Amino acid sequence: MTAETITAAAAGTWTLGDPTVNRMGFGAMRLPQSSGAAFAADAAASDRGRAIGVLRRAVELGVNHIDTASFYFSPLRSANELINSALAPYADDLVITTKVGPGRDPSGAFYWAEPGQLRGQVEENLRQLGRDHLDVVNLRLPSPAAGTSLAEHFGALAELRTAGLIRHLGISNVAAHHLAEAQAIAPVVCVQNPYGIGSPAEEHAFVDACGEQGVAFVPFFAIAGAGKEAGAAGDDGERVRALAEIHGVSVAQLRLAWTLNRGPHVLAIPGTGNPDHLAENIAAGALRLNSEEIALLNSL
Repeated sequence: MTAETITAAAAGTWTLGDPTVNRMGFGAMRLPQSSGAAFAADAAASDRGRAIGVLRRAVELGVNHIDTASFYFSPLRSANELINSALAPYADDLVITTKVGPGRDPSGAFYWAEPGQLRGQVEENLRQLGRDHLDVVNLRLPSPAAGTSLAEHFGALAELRTAGLIRHLGISNVAAHHLAEAQAIAPVVCVQNPYGIGSPAEEHAFVDACGEQGVAFVPFFAIAGAGKEAGAAGDDGERVRALAEIHGVSVAQLRLAWTLNRGPHVLAIPGTGNPDHLAENIAAGALRLNSEEIALLNSL
């Protein structure tokens, strides 16, 4: 099979709250721009037709989990508006996950919402996506530092869940103690943290702990690594590149395959505005690594 014929189903499935999603999903962060670091003031706007085509092709290839946020926008494009234009009316099995906490004013400058501002952020996502409820909302923290509390913010989202604006809740950019704190307030279906090859031991342990509790772990920057919003830096180690060559895949595909191999509860959300890269990312869900290869990558 070629990359163009492999679907997201090759990665397997996970129940995210109550809907079942393919573990290979799609991240919309980079859709509003064609080049430059995400959120950069001078980022070049994406081609709208191409971005809409990528979203529709993702769904054709079996993606039914899309990650987005109302603050994913460039001067001329909004990820949520692109999703709405491309995919509404939405398929019954499509799960759209968004996040609140960070916000951006009309100039593009970031701010962090107070608990009382979270309803406005939720309603903004509802308007942009054209929905009357949100499938999953992640509370994104500014920092996962020990000692910080998410109780007041997460409690505000739990109230919106009770009111029917949100079906399921998750947390993002958090430390292990935040999961226990949030679970004491309302059920948590997912944790979304930066994670990939080369992450420290405590992050590997957190991934395992989420699996033991039946909580999905959704890594971001799994491909970009230290490049974060700017994208992959191209400084992968020799052993990573050599193993990718053995399998006849790109380093990005190898990184995604390793991520999915971390456990059946791990969901990938690679993002791209390039239809060829989309097919390659989804094809990574079919790549299987043996125990020696996984051990090698775990050691990096």
